[in-house]
Amino acid sequence: MSVNADSDSTTTSSSPPSFISSLISSSSSSSPFKDGVMLYMLYLSKEELQRFKQLLVEENPRPGSVQIPWDQVKTATWGEVIHLLMEYFPGRLAWDVTHDIFAKMNQMPLCLRVRRELQDILPNLEPEDLSSRGTQMKMEAGDYDEIQNYRLRVMRQYSPVGNRTTWPGNQVDFLYQDIPTHRRLLSCLFLPRRPQGRQPKLVVLLGVAGVGKTTLAHQVMLEWARNTFYCHKFWYAFYLHCCDVAQDKEQSLCELLSRQWPGSQALMSKMLSKPERLLLILDGFEELTSTLADRPEDLSEDWSRKLPASVLLASLLRGRMLPGATLLLLLRLSSWRVATSFLKSPFVVTLMGFNEVEKAQYLRTYFGDKGQAEEALRFVTRNPILSPMCHVPEVCWLVCARLREQMERGARLADVFPNATAVFAGYLSSVFPRPAGSPPGAPHREPLVGLCNLAADGMWNKRWVFARKDLEQAKLGTAAVAALLQANILRRVAGGGDRYAFALLTFQEFFAALWYVLRFPQSLPDFQVLDQARAKALVENPGSKRNHLAHTAIFLFGLFNETCALAVERSFGCRLSLGNKKELLKGAALWQGCGQPTVHHGVPLLFCCLYEIQEQAFLSQTLQDCRKVTLIIKKNKDLQVSAFCLQHCQRLQEMELTVALTVAKASGLHPCAFSSAGPQGNNQRFQWWQDLCSVFRTHEDLEALALTDSILEPNTVRVLSAALKHPRCKLRKLTLRHVHRSLLTEDLILVLMENQCLSYLEIRGTALQEEAVEALCMVLKYHQCFLQCLRLEDCPVSPKSLCNIARSLRSNFHLKTLMLGNGSLDDSGAYYLSVTQLQRLSLENCDPTLFRYNTLICPLENSRRVTHLSLAGNPLKEERARELWAALQHARCPLQRLVLRNCTLTSGCCWDMASALVQNKTLRSLDLGCNSLKDDGVILLCEALLDPESGLQVLELEACLLTSGCCQAVSSVLLGHRHLRYLDLSRNYIGLNGLQLFCETFQKRTLSTKVVLMEKNPVFVLRRERKQSSGVDMMARLEGPRVDEAILRVVQDWDPEDSHEAAQTTN
Repeated sequence: MSVNADSDSTTTSSSPPSFISSLISSSSSSSPFKDGVMLYMLYLSKEELQRFKQLLVEENPRPGSVQIPWDQVKTATWGEVIHLLMEYFPGRLAWDVTHDIFAKMNQMPLCLRVRRELQDILPNLEPEDLSSRGTQMKMEAGDYDEIQNYRLRVMRQYSPVGNRTTWPGNQVDFLYQDIPTHRRLLSCLFLPRRPQGRQPKLVVLLGVAGVGKTTLAHQVMLEWARNTFYCHKFWYAFYLHCCDVAQDKEQSLCELLSRQWPGSQALMSKMLSKPERLLLILDGFEELTSTLADRPEDLSEDWSRKLPASVLLASLLRGRMLPGATLLLLLRLSSWRVATSFLKSPFVVTLMGFNEVEKAQYLRTYFGDKGQAEEALRFVTRNPILSPMCHVPEVCWLVCARLREQMERGARLADVFPNATAVFAGYLSSVFPRPAGSPPGAPHREPLVGLCNLAADGMWNKRWVFARKDLEQAKLGTAAVAALLQANILRRVAGGGDRYAFALLTFQEFFAALWYVLRFPQSLPDFQVLDQARAKALVENPGSKRNHLAHTAIFLFGLFNETCALAVERSFGCRLSLGNKKELLKGAALWQGCGQPTVHHGVPLLFCCLYEIQEQAFLSQTLQDCRKVTLIIKKNKDLQVSAFCLQHCQRLQEMELTVALTVAKASGLHPCAFSSAGPQGNNQRFQWWQDLCSVFRTHEDLEALALTDSILEPNTVRVLSAALKHPRCKLRKLTLRHVHRSLLTEDLILVLMENQCLSYLEIRGTALQEEAVEALCMVLKYHQCFLQCLRLEDCPVSPKSLCNIARSLRSNFHLKTLMLGNGSLDDSGAYYLSVTQLQRLSLENCDPTLFRYNTLICPLENSRRVTHLSLAGNPLKEERARELWAALQHARCPLQRLVLRNCTLTSGCCWDMASALVQNKTLRSLDLGCNSLKDDGVILLCEALLDPESGLQVLELEACLLTSGCCQAVSSVLLGHRHLRYLDLSRNYIGLNGLQLFCETFQKRTLSTKVVLMEKNPVFVLRRERKQSSGVDMMARLEGPRVDEAILRVVQDWDPEDSHEAAQTTN
């Protein structure tokens, strides 16, 4: 993971590096700094931190605190110093002491940061009682000797960390390299955190298989043994593998730890009785075959009691056993959802492996030769599937080893490896065991078939550990297993016993994919059929979960590549079948199962699979049904595969795009690139962005683009604008939601002038700069601007700017719809709007201080064209409501739809409303929802609707505080108003009597018109309760419900039992 914080930093607080500022402000859920307190300690240089520690030791004890001894702080990192402050100076004392020391060091900017943080955190601080410090366990001389013996044992076991990982036949070639960002992480693993400034008791290291979780845990053990890791806090530390816990049928925690502990049982008992000084590291959770106990009554707090592994582990994770101990849990991403229900208040840090700079450095170190390293780096970084996989150190070595082998033969890498799958196939085939004395490529079918079967079964059932009987069922005999262990394709699982796993999860994923392309000549069909359900499971985006089959799917599509398939046949000495490739094209479209992007898959996983196959005909046929795509571009991979696959979505109609990646063309190369490596980093991204934008001029069905939550640089916007201005671009709808204001350049706005197909522009949640407003006004005045709908919502803009926009519309004959939400429109702006050619006008949630009489009545008195008007969310109250109804009686416009939802109307204004409805003959749709009209007001309204000349078809009375008292009047309208086709009575309590009356009325009404009862969507209701004039339905609210002349639709949310009882009573 990218953690750029180091205790050896030489920066000073006067000019903090930008990366530290970004770390401190980071809110990422995976950041080790999330919710950390006193992060400004990072600003101190190495010398300043040493000076701080000296002053801290000299600090006189204060009431409720004790003095810190020098031996506790002399080797402490910045994170441990914070921990010591919290432990020795409880509550706000820690901040007071820190402030005083910064003042002595003349670090005034940091003093200000301390005061600000204390003000923010003070309400949640709970001072700790240190009166028990004197009675806590003290380390005696004999105890110290025993602990030192244990530390020496740990150092022998875990030092050096990297040399314990070797690959047979490659001991010299295998290169282990520390991940610097992981080592820097050690300083802040147990950083005190908000809201109470306490150290987390449970820290979870999350990451994919092989990313370095176990290595980091071993490093923690080694640093602890050297007395350089939280030595003031942890007197004891143990590394436990879950398979060790499950080795015996039942065992106690005391027995389990005694296997590692060389000291006396007396000290062991003392340690477990007061576990505040104990650190337990738990690894191998995904290799545990038993299910954890999930019933609270099964858990135990007795560390001396023999328990099943499932109960022992669950008791530790839930904090029932040793609640004072600190736990460090190592988890794969695929195990997180299973484990999370057992974890009590975990703090989660996600390990990402090598970052881009570290990955490039690894390649430099491995190859040595600059030319080879340059070629390898170029090959890896340009492959969006291979490059992310190289974040895992072992995978990075595997790829390097395979690339060097081919480069030394003089081969061109792109020819030998048409995709990422071919790289792994090449490596695995080179180490796969063959019969003794056989040449390369000789058949070794039986162990290959068995291994593929085992891998596939494990992937589908989320099994990563296999017993001997599993191998026997897969027809892997003792000799085959021994050979696979020797080749390091399989490994024995820690903890003894006859249990096995693939050496790398990537190996299991590859062999699982190979299972579906192996040819079985004696069978019909001659391949293992992949049914449609499993095919979709491979490529779907499963909501908030990570698709654990993702790499298996990618490898399968890679094997579908005919060049790759031929290479696999030669190298493994087996025959392959591409029958499943044909089956996938025969069945239902894979695209239908792709779903929306998730936190794990910003682009459809299918895009990555199709990039891997690299066959245009297959891509075009697979993507022929793709009409709408939603993409979140966060990584190079997202941009590259999207640009590639979108070229083949020839029938694409809508695109929603979020860009959270720096795309703009840079003047120099990416820091991790080589000087002559060609277009790298940002330059390469810029080319992919150009490829992506080209679809707007090549795909003639593409009519809608929505850019959301995006920041685009000027060059990036320029490329997009050029594509949208192209004569062949047929885009009709452009939506910009919550984008950075820098995206709204003059270049983009000028698209409205040059693209005559563009008829809809929506800008939401984006501040409009004056330059953007001026450009928009200029465009709106242009006679060849064919924009028909303009929607500005939640866009901070001054009344003057809105007035200028309204003025510019006077000469615009094309714009028919204008929607302004949460704006500040004054009387001048309202007047200019009233003399435009607008037909639909929405002024929702306007600034009440500017919303005056003229703003209300101008569109009604002056305009001869307005047919739809929405004033939802504006506090009209009775006085302004009367003015509105008076204007409506004499309106010159042919108003058909009026929306007054959530306008604080009461029954007091309903008499004027009724008079207006009698006088106005054009109104067809009226929304009065979320107003306190009550029964009296609705009764007056119903009397007006009984007028024979009333043409109202839609009446919405949602949440108007109605009861059974108005049901008779409403029933009269249902029977006597022949034009009514839509009535919304939801979120009103009309009671059983009202229901019975309505049931009778519906039966009578059905003699002339069909009555359909519609249920209110509860999710939609909740959304509208939060914000009655939600921008999500602003357009739908303005348009109003559609009506069917032959049907009366009644929207309700009545209790089904009451409805049934009322219907029975009626019958």
